[in-house]
Amino acid sequence: MACVSQLLTSVSVSTDEFAVVGPSDPVVAVLGGSAMLPCSLFPPMSAVTMELRWFRTKFSEVVLSFRDQQEQKEEQLAQYMGRASLVRDLLTKGEAAVRIHNVRVSDDGLYTCFFKKGGFYEEANLELKVAGVGSAPQVHIRGPEEDGVRVVCTASGWFPKPQVQWRDLRGEKLLAFSETHAQDPEGLFHVETALVVRDSSAGNVTCSILNPVLGQERTTAIFIPEPFFPQASPWKPAFVVSLTVLGLLLCGAGCFLKREHSSKLQEQQEREKLRSHQLCSLSAWRKAQLYGDWRKEQFQACE
Repeated sequence: MACVSQLLTSVSVSTDEFAVVGPSDPVVAVLGGSAMLPCSLFPPMSAVTMELRWFRTKFSEVVLSFRDQQEQKEEQLAQYMGRASLVRDLLTKGEAAVRIHNVRVSDDGLYTCFFKKGGFYEEANLELKVAGVGSAPQVHIRGPEEDGVRVVCTASGWFPKPQVQWRDLRGEKLLAFSETHAQDPEGLFHVETALVVRDSSAGNVTCSILNPVLGQERTTAIFIPEPFFPQASPWKPAFVVSLTVLGLLLCGAGCFLKREHSSKLQEQQEREKLRSHQLCSLSAWRKAQLYGDWRKEQFQACE
Protein backbone atom coordinates (compact mmCIF):
# COMPACT_ATOMS: atom_id res chain seq x y z
CA MET A 1 0.00 0.00 0.00
CA ALA A 2 2.79 2.45 0.90
CA CYS A 3 4.64 1.74 -2.36
CA VAL A 4 1.49 2.37 -4.40
CA SER A 5 0.89 5.59 -2.45
CA GLN A 6 4.40 6.88 -3.10
CA LEU A 7 4.16 5.99 -6.77
CA LEU A 8 0.80 7.65 -7.36
CA THR A 9 1.57 10.79 -5.40
CA SER A 10 4.63 11.34 -7.57
CA VAL A 11 2.57 11.55 -10.78
CA SER A 12 -0.49 13.53 -11.71
CA VAL A 13 -3.71 11.63 -12.43
CA SER A 14 -7.03 12.73 -13.80
CA THR A 15 -10.19 12.62 -11.70
CA ASP A 16 -11.34 9.52 -13.60
CA GLU A 17 -8.14 7.49 -13.01
CA PHE A 18 -7.40 5.35 -10.01
CA ALA A 19 -5.55 2.23 -8.84
CA VAL A 20 -7.13 -0.81 -7.25
CA VAL A 21 -5.30 -2.24 -4.26
CA GLY A 22 -5.88 -5.66 -2.73
CA PRO A 23 -4.33 -7.29 0.36
CA SER A 24 -0.64 -8.10 -0.06
CA ASP A 25 -0.89 -11.27 2.06
CA PRO A 26 -3.26 -14.18 1.45
CA VAL A 27 -6.61 -14.05 3.21
CA VAL A 28 -7.01 -17.08 5.48
CA ALA A 29 -10.44 -18.58 6.14
CA VAL A 30 -11.50 -21.62 8.15
CA LEU A 31 -13.75 -24.25 6.63
CA GLY A 32 -17.37 -23.53 7.44
CA GLY A 33 -16.60 -19.96 8.49
CA SER A 34 -16.63 -16.64 6.62
CA ALA A 35 -14.03 -15.02 4.37
CA MET A 36 -13.63 -11.33 3.53
CA LEU A 37 -12.06 -10.34 0.20
CA PRO A 38 -11.34 -6.56 0.40
CA CYS A 39 -10.21 -4.14 -2.31
CA SER A 40 -9.85 -0.35 -2.25
CA LEU A 41 -9.27 2.61 -4.56
CA PHE A 42 -6.33 4.96 -4.59
CA PRO A 43 -6.66 7.86 -4.41
CA PRO A 44 -9.78 7.36 -2.24
CA MET A 45 -13.00 8.16 -4.08
CA SER A 46 -16.58 7.00 -3.98
CA ALA A 47 -17.30 3.66 -5.65
CA VAL A 48 -21.08 3.86 -5.24
CA THR A 49 -21.72 4.50 -8.95
CA MET A 50 -18.90 2.26 -10.25
CA GLU A 51 -19.14 -1.22 -11.69
CA LEU A 52 -17.51 -3.72 -9.32
CA ARG A 53 -16.77 -7.36 -9.96
CA TRP A 54 -14.99 -10.19 -8.12
CA PHE A 55 -14.22 -13.19 -10.32
CA ARG A 56 -12.06 -16.32 -10.39
CA THR A 57 -9.80 -17.33 -13.29
CA LYS A 58 -12.01 -15.85 -16.02
CA PHE A 59 -13.95 -12.58 -16.14
CA SER A 60 -17.11 -14.62 -16.69
CA GLU A 61 -16.57 -16.71 -13.54
CA VAL A 62 -18.38 -14.21 -11.37
CA VAL A 63 -18.28 -14.46 -7.60
CA LEU A 64 -20.15 -11.16 -7.21
CA SER A 65 -21.15 -8.42 -9.64
CA PHE A 66 -22.30 -4.89 -8.60
CA ARG A 67 -23.63 -2.51 -11.23
CA ASP A 68 -26.18 0.31 -11.25
CA GLN A 69 -25.87 0.34 -7.46
CA GLN A 70 -27.18 -3.18 -7.02
CA GLU A 71 -25.92 -6.76 -7.13
CA GLN A 72 -26.41 -8.61 -10.42
CA LYS A 73 -27.50 -12.08 -9.32
CA GLU A 74 -28.00 -13.47 -12.81
CA GLU A 75 -24.24 -13.29 -13.54
CA GLN A 76 -23.17 -15.08 -10.38
CA LEU A 77 -21.75 -18.63 -10.40
CA ALA A 78 -24.19 -21.13 -8.90
CA GLN A 79 -21.72 -22.17 -6.19
CA TYR A 80 -21.69 -18.60 -4.77
CA MET A 81 -25.42 -17.92 -4.88
CA GLY A 82 -26.66 -17.22 -1.38
CA ARG A 83 -23.09 -17.37 -0.01
CA ALA A 84 -21.45 -14.21 -1.42
CA SER A 85 -22.53 -10.68 -0.60
CA LEU A 86 -21.11 -7.16 -0.98
CA VAL A 87 -19.99 -5.20 2.08
CA ARG A 88 -21.10 -1.63 1.20
CA ASP A 89 -20.36 0.21 4.44
CA LEU A 90 -17.34 2.08 3.06
CA LEU A 91 -18.23 2.37 -0.63
CA THR A 92 -18.29 6.17 -0.38
CA LYS A 93 -14.63 6.04 0.69
CA GLY A 94 -13.60 3.71 -2.14
CA GLU A 95 -13.45 0.53 -0.06
CA ALA A 96 -15.44 -2.60 -0.85
CA ALA A 97 -15.31 -6.26 0.07
CA VAL A 98 -17.03 -9.51 -0.75
CA ARG A 99 -17.98 -11.71 2.17
CA ILE A 100 -18.20 -15.45 1.46
CA HIS A 101 -20.20 -17.46 3.98
CA ASN A 102 -19.85 -21.17 4.78
CA VAL A 103 -16.39 -21.42 3.23
CA ARG A 104 -15.69 -24.58 1.23
CA VAL A 105 -12.55 -26.26 -0.08
CA SER A 106 -13.52 -25.14 -3.59
CA ASP A 107 -13.24 -21.49 -2.49
CA ASP A 108 -9.48 -21.86 -2.06
CA GLY A 109 -7.39 -20.04 -4.68
CA LEU A 110 -6.94 -16.77 -6.56
CA TYR A 111 -9.50 -14.00 -7.08
CA THR A 112 -9.54 -10.74 -9.03
CA CYS A 113 -11.42 -7.60 -8.04
CA PHE A 114 -12.37 -5.23 -10.88
CA PHE A 115 -13.44 -1.57 -10.55
CA LYS A 116 -14.73 0.42 -13.52
CA LYS A 117 -15.71 4.08 -13.85
CA GLY A 118 -16.83 5.25 -17.27
CA GLY A 119 -14.29 3.99 -19.78
CA PHE A 120 -11.53 3.52 -17.21
CA TYR A 121 -11.00 0.39 -15.14
CA GLU A 122 -8.37 -1.28 -12.97
CA GLU A 123 -8.11 -4.58 -11.15
CA ALA A 124 -6.10 -6.32 -8.41
CA ASN A 125 -5.41 -9.94 -7.51
CA LEU A 126 -5.82 -11.52 -4.12
CA GLU A 127 -5.53 -15.02 -2.70
CA LEU A 128 -7.83 -16.92 -0.38
CA LYS A 129 -6.33 -19.78 1.62
CA VAL A 130 -8.89 -22.17 3.03
CA ALA A 131 -7.85 -24.27 6.02
CA GLY A 132 -9.52 -26.91 8.10
CA VAL A 133 -8.47 -28.95 11.12
CA GLY A 134 -9.84 -32.47 10.95
CA SER A 135 -10.08 -35.35 13.37
CA ALA A 136 -7.51 -36.14 16.00
CA PRO A 137 -5.10 -38.88 14.88
CA GLN A 138 -6.16 -42.45 15.69
CA VAL A 139 -3.16 -44.65 16.54
CA HIS A 140 -3.15 -48.43 16.93
CA ILE A 141 -0.74 -51.37 16.84
CA ARG A 142 -1.17 -53.44 13.69
CA GLY A 143 1.29 -56.23 14.50
CA PRO A 144 4.93 -57.40 14.51
CA GLU A 145 7.04 -56.79 11.43
CA GLU A 146 10.76 -56.84 10.54
CA ASP A 147 11.91 -57.49 14.12
CA GLY A 148 9.72 -54.66 15.35
CA VAL A 149 6.16 -53.50 15.82
CA ARG A 150 4.12 -51.75 13.12
CA VAL A 151 2.11 -48.79 14.45
CA VAL A 152 -0.48 -47.06 12.22
CA CYS A 153 -1.85 -43.50 12.52
CA THR A 154 -4.93 -42.23 10.62
CA ALA A 155 -6.77 -38.89 10.48
CA SER A 156 -9.40 -37.34 8.18
CA GLY A 157 -11.13 -34.05 7.39
CA TRP A 158 -7.96 -31.94 6.98
CA PHE A 159 -7.27 -29.19 4.45
CA PRO A 160 -4.87 -28.47 2.85
CA LYS A 161 -2.74 -31.64 2.89
CA PRO A 162 -1.49 -31.91 6.48
CA GLN A 163 2.06 -32.54 7.66
CA VAL A 164 2.53 -35.75 9.64
CA GLN A 165 5.29 -36.44 12.15
CA TRP A 166 6.19 -39.33 14.46
CA ARG A 167 8.16 -38.67 17.65
CA ASP A 168 9.58 -40.81 20.43
CA LEU A 169 9.34 -40.33 24.19
CA ARG A 170 12.12 -37.70 24.11
CA GLY A 171 10.45 -35.73 21.33
CA GLU A 172 12.95 -36.87 18.70
CA LYS A 173 11.57 -37.22 15.18
CA LEU A 174 11.14 -40.73 13.78
CA LEU A 175 11.15 -41.66 10.11
CA ALA A 176 7.81 -43.02 8.91
CA PHE A 177 7.74 -46.44 7.21
CA SER A 178 5.00 -45.28 4.81
CA GLU A 179 2.58 -42.38 4.29
CA THR A 180 -0.44 -41.97 1.99
CA HIS A 181 -2.89 -39.12 1.36
CA ALA A 182 -6.30 -39.21 -0.32
CA GLN A 183 -9.06 -36.64 -0.88
CA ASP A 184 -12.75 -37.32 -0.39
CA PRO A 185 -15.48 -35.92 -2.71
CA GLU A 186 -15.46 -32.64 -0.74
CA GLY A 187 -11.71 -32.24 -1.20
CA LEU A 188 -10.77 -32.99 2.41
CA PHE A 189 -7.65 -35.02 3.06
CA HIS A 190 -7.44 -38.42 4.71
CA VAL A 191 -3.94 -39.44 5.81
CA GLU A 192 -2.54 -42.79 6.88
CA THR A 193 1.02 -43.28 8.05
CA ALA A 194 2.85 -46.29 9.48
CA LEU A 195 5.91 -46.59 11.70
CA VAL A 196 7.99 -49.68 12.50
CA VAL A 197 9.38 -49.45 16.04
CA ARG A 198 12.36 -51.79 16.60
CA ASP A 199 13.53 -50.56 19.99
CA SER A 200 11.61 -52.35 22.74
CA SER A 201 12.60 -49.60 25.18
CA ALA A 202 10.90 -46.90 23.08
CA GLY A 203 7.81 -46.92 25.28
CA ASN A 204 5.50 -44.14 24.05
CA VAL A 205 5.45 -42.88 20.46
CA THR A 206 3.31 -39.97 19.27
CA CYS A 207 1.69 -39.16 15.93
CA SER A 208 1.16 -35.45 15.18
CA ILE A 209 -0.97 -33.93 12.39
CA LEU A 210 -0.22 -30.28 11.55
CA ASN A 211 -2.22 -27.82 9.43
CA PRO A 212 0.48 -25.81 7.59
CA VAL A 213 -1.78 -22.76 7.07
CA LEU A 214 -3.20 -22.39 10.57
CA GLY A 215 -0.22 -23.85 12.41
CA GLN A 216 -2.62 -25.95 14.49
CA GLU A 217 -1.53 -29.44 15.51
CA ARG A 218 -3.32 -32.45 16.97
CA THR A 219 -1.33 -35.22 18.64
CA THR A 220 -2.04 -38.73 19.94
CA ALA A 221 0.36 -40.99 21.87
CA ILE A 222 0.42 -44.77 22.20
CA PHE A 223 2.33 -47.04 24.57
CA ILE A 224 3.88 -50.19 23.07
CA PRO A 225 4.25 -53.00 25.66
CA GLU A 226 7.55 -54.89 25.46
CA PRO A 227 5.94 -58.33 24.85
CA PHE A 228 4.72 -57.03 21.46
CA PHE A 229 8.31 -57.03 20.19
CA PRO A 230 9.42 -60.33 18.57
CA GLN A 231 12.89 -60.20 20.17
CA ALA A 232 11.30 -59.96 23.61
CA SER A 233 10.43 -63.70 23.57
CA PRO A 234 12.71 -65.40 26.19
CA TRP A 235 13.28 -68.58 24.13
CA LYS A 236 14.84 -66.78 21.19
CA PRO A 237 18.32 -66.04 22.66
CA ALA A 238 18.52 -69.56 24.15
CA PHE A 239 17.49 -71.06 20.82
CA VAL A 240 20.16 -69.10 18.95
CA VAL A 241 22.88 -70.14 21.44
CA SER A 242 21.75 -73.78 21.38
CA LEU A 243 21.71 -73.81 17.60
CA THR A 244 25.25 -72.42 17.48
CA VAL A 245 26.57 -74.97 20.00
CA LEU A 246 24.82 -77.82 18.14
CA GLY A 247 26.42 -76.68 14.91
CA LEU A 248 29.87 -76.70 16.48
CA LEU A 249 29.30 -80.16 17.98
CA LEU A 250 28.15 -81.58 14.67
CA CYS A 251 31.15 -80.08 12.92
CA GLY A 252 33.53 -81.56 15.52
CA ALA A 253 31.85 -84.97 15.35
CA GLY A 254 32.12 -84.95 11.59
CA CYS A 255 35.85 -84.21 11.71
CA PHE A 256 36.44 -86.96 14.35
CA LEU A 257 34.54 -89.58 12.35
CA LYS A 258 36.42 -88.67 9.19
CA ARG A 259 39.76 -88.98 10.99
CA GLU A 260 38.74 -92.35 12.51
CA HIS A 261 37.63 -93.64 9.14
CA SER A 262 40.95 -92.62 7.53
CA SER A 263 42.93 -94.34 10.33
CA LYS A 264 40.98 -97.58 10.01
CA LEU A 265 41.31 -97.57 6.25
CA GLN A 266 45.09 -97.13 6.50
CA GLU A 267 45.33 -99.95 9.09
CA GLN A 268 43.33 -102.27 6.85
CA GLN A 269 45.59 -101.51 3.90
CA GLU A 270 48.66 -102.36 6.02
CA ARG A 271 47.13 -105.72 7.02
CA GLU A 272 46.27 -106.54 3.40
CA LYS A 273 49.84 -105.75 2.34
CA LEU A 274 51.33 -107.95 5.08
CA ARG A 275 49.04 -110.87 4.27
CA SER A 276 49.90 -110.65 0.57
CA HIS A 277 53.62 -110.72 1.40
CA GLN A 278 53.21 -113.77 3.63
CA LEU A 279 51.30 -115.70 0.96
CA CYS A 280 53.96 -114.89 -1.63
CA SER A 281 56.77 -116.10 0.64
CA LEU A 282 55.00 -119.37 1.43
CA SER A 283 54.41 -120.10 -2.24
CA ALA A 284 58.05 -119.49 -3.11
CA TRP A 285 59.31 -121.82 -0.34
CA ARG A 286 57.09 -124.65 -1.54
CA LYS A 287 58.40 -124.32 -5.07
CA ALA A 288 61.96 -124.36 -3.81
CA GLN A 289 61.28 -127.69 -2.11
CA LEU A 290 59.79 -129.21 -5.26
CA TYR A 291 62.25 -127.92 -7.76
CA GLY A 292 65.90 -128.08 -7.06
CA ASP A 293 66.83 -125.57 -9.69
CA TRP A 294 64.58 -122.89 -8.17
CA ARG A 295 66.68 -119.88 -8.02
CA LYS A 296 67.27 -118.05 -4.86
CA GLU A 297 66.57 -114.67 -6.44
CA GLN A 298 63.11 -115.91 -7.47
CA PHE A 299 62.49 -117.00 -3.91
CA GLN A 300 63.53 -113.60 -2.66
CA ALA A 301 61.24 -111.75 -5.17
CA CYS A 302 58.47 -111.45 -2.57
CA GLU A 303 60.66 -109.45 -0.22
